[in-house]
Amino acid sequence: MRTQSRRAPRTLFAVAAVGTLVTPLLAGCSGAGGAGGSGSSGHSINVLMVNNPQMVELQKLAAANFTKDTGIKVNFTVLPENDVRDKISQDFANQAGQYDVATLSNYEIPIYAKNGWLHPIDSYVKSDTAFDQQDILAPMRQALTAQDGKLYGEPFYGESSFLMYRKDVFQKKGLTMPAHPTWQQVADLAAKVDGAESGMKGICLRGLPGWGEVMAPLTTVVNTFGGTWFDKDWKARLDSKEFKQATQFYVDLVRKHGESGAAQSGYAECLNNMTQGKTAMWYDATAGAGSLEAADSPVKGKIGYVPAPVEKTESSGWLYTWAWGIQKASKHADDAWKFISWASGKDYEKLVGKSTGWSNVPAGKRASTYDIPEYRKEAAAFADVTRDAISNAKPNNPGVQPRPAPGIQFVGIPEFTDLGTKVSQEISSAIAGRESVDSALKKSQQLAEAVAKKYEGS
Repeated sequence: MRTQSRRAPRTLFAVAAVGTLVTPLLAGCSGAGGAGGSGSSGHSINVLMVNNPQMVELQKLAAANFTKDTGIKVNFTVLPENDVRDKISQDFANQAGQYDVATLSNYEIPIYAKNGWLHPIDSYVKSDTAFDQQDILAPMRQALTAQDGKLYGEPFYGESSFLMYRKDVFQKKGLTMPAHPTWQQVADLAAKVDGAESGMKGICLRGLPGWGEVMAPLTTVVNTFGGTWFDKDWKARLDSKEFKQATQFYVDLVRKHGESGAAQSGYAECLNNMTQGKTAMWYDATAGAGSLEAADSPVKGKIGYVPAPVEKTESSGWLYTWAWGIQKASKHADDAWKFISWASGKDYEKLVGKSTGWSNVPAGKRASTYDIPEYRKEAAAFADVTRDAISNAKPNNPGVQPRPAPGIQFVGIPEFTDLGTKVSQEISSAIAGRESVDSALKKSQQLAEAVAKKYEGS
């Protein structure tokens, strides 16, 4: 999740770039996924999407491909993440119908569906056999299915989280990274590689406030340590032994062997630290691997990738996707589906690979992507680990006890954006040394209890 995870998904969400771009563009595509025939339909749709690089690339490709094949004109509005979330929320909540399709994450889609803001797409998926819904990775299908059992979104790209480490540094120190490390093993290794090279720290972990920043990786640690934000009866559990143990572990690790200025470090800062050789390990979004293995990366070929560290669970990687949803009030739902079928179809990834390079492919959503020889060659270092991390993600059962709402690195309720942000400020303060973990969690428990009151007995 680049989330606020900044994928730049990339973490639980992607942190959007600065600037606003609003551009109408004729869409077009190679008819992927049975998106429609040739010829001009004279139709048009409005698409509102986040300005992440892969979305901008889609905008460039649309006219010469999708529109050319279907005759459907696409008017794009492209905005930074925070801005696009606000605009989508306003338009969909009011059912204004200004936008037919919007980019939503697996956090928003179940909530929007429950509110009646989205058009179910099961009938489209069933009739569009070329789209091949079963090729979409199972956790993605599950995460975009609402409580009513209906499907409301299709992923454009997906990610999980894993541990990245400097293979060359470990080799020089005579250290071996376990194939499936525990967090305690990671902490021990961080101590041993801290200072292995001039200015190098043992590990980089997010400490920047934000429900999609520090709370994304920390919540996965809480899950695997046996903790949870709320139990199945909506009792807040931030003051539990397990939640405290996980948080204390995380804070101690980043304070002892993490990056300098950790309380202000998020996805972007850790990515830069890893790229510039300032850290030996980094736990974060699988999306980060693409940047580390880019042609101009100083550490290309030097990084190893292993699953997210665990303690009490078999896996602990998060799950995040930017997906397409159709507004319930849309008067062009059929054309909207044709666009989605193209943008999330099998042929789109091949189009991107051939036209702009395989490193730009919006992967992490389809099993078939990992069978493309060109993609496997380009992403050889991390493709399988990424696919396995996504496939093993359990959005409805990420811990050791039942949960009242879906989500791995977040709690799938509308109040979490505010709750998670406020709690993150307390955690960041503890990382900065301004307060103790006990104090931070005592305040956080009170915040969570206030939210829980709305759901108790439901």
